[in-house]
Amino acid sequence: MSEGINEQELLAYIAEESKQEPVVIGLVLRYEQEFIGKAKADENGEVDIDIDDLVDYILSKKDIRLHEPEVEHILELEMDYLTEKGLAGYID
Repeated sequence: MSEGINEQELLAYIAEESKQEPVVIGLVLRYEQEFIGKAKADENGEVDIDIDDLVDYILSKKDIRLHEPEVEHILELEMDYLTEKGLAGYID
């Protein structure tokens, strides 16, 4: 996680909205960071992440016992939190 992110606050936000356990959310976010860390940057230094590939990667982990919509919801809530805090946004 980035240093500008309060991880406990992020986990609490996602847990409240998704009704998932913080430990499960933490696993999803850890695998997300792992996936992003392995992604290759283009010639501009930008990394394009396909959400379907990311979700498939997370679901492939043996300790993830969620369904696809649940993982997607956690990732959407993370983005909502980051956007609200001004730490991320969408590119048109």
